[in-house]
Amino acid sequence: MLTGILAGITWALETVLLGIALGMSPLVSTEQAILLAPFLGTFLHDATSAIFMLIYNACRKNLKNVFSVLKSKSLPWLVLASAIGGPIGMTGYVLAVNNLGASIGAVASAVYPAIGTVLSCVFLKEKVKWYQWVFLGFTLLGVYGLSYSPAISVENFWLGLLGAFLCAFGWGIEAVILAKCLKDPRIKNEYALTVRQTVSALIYGAFILPALNGWGFAVDLLRGDTALLFPTIAAAALCATISYLFYYKAIASIGAAKAMALNITYTAWAIVFTVILLGDLSVLSPLTIFCAAVVVLCGLFAATDIKMLFSKRKKG
Repeated sequence: MLTGILAGITWALETVLLGIALGMSPLVSTEQAILLAPFLGTFLHDATSAIFMLIYNACRKNLKNVFSVLKSKSLPWLVLASAIGGPIGMTGYVLAVNNLGASIGAVASAVYPAIGTVLSCVFLKEKVKWYQWVFLGFTLLGVYGLSYSPAISVENFWLGLLGAFLCAFGWGIEAVILAKCLKDPRIKNEYALTVRQTVSALIYGAFILPALNGWGFAVDLLRGDTALLFPTIAAAALCATISYLFYYKAIASIGAAKAMALNITYTAWAIVFTVILLGDLSVLSPLTIFCAAVVVLCGLFAATDIKMLFSKRKKG
């Protein structure tokens, strides 16, 4: 339970740092830069995170075990989860943060636990109660209500909303597949994370950026003033790596649904870090706080079996 909450706290800090990086001049200097920023930012983010994980496993003398995952029967599923959670989910997340702002983008993408619960019902044959469907509906209404906050500047609501739903479905599907993969005793959470970040970075570098003619922009970016950009992205990637380690451990320990429910506490922490680090008090408007609370609470209940929770308390 603690690892799930820590995953939320560190991911919230990653969200704010990534939002700062995407707002720096190299990534907003031209229309091309604004268009390519989410994709290039995600590539740099996941590639840096993959390097951190390789260093982490090397220090723990686990590189041999990481490569042994390549022989596992669960590898195709792990690669599929990585591709969906990375290029699809993470790109959607960056689009949400870039167009809705760090705090609102974080909250809007927080519907993924509810979606993950639905997908668990369909693919893993987990039972979903009627009230979980109701909470899912309220979660989506809360996300929609965030767009009506007059105090928050939203660059492109519909593009940000599209990113939020790509993120929600991508991460929801990833968590369900990952829960299946982690049942393999040879695949530990740190091995799975190494594969995930590496696969995501390779897909971005080999397919997505070339398709968007983004490598030319990346080279030009390296020639410009990036004194603060890369350290900020690296700091965000480090926070993301720590968050994923906690998150994957929570999935392996208590299951996908509970881990997702705990992880979405990052929405509340993102607002706290936005106020502390950016001094942005606009996120404290009554409507935003109310809608954020609706998304967090209803998203959590949508991923939780309330009857089972109360029955365990009675037994205790």
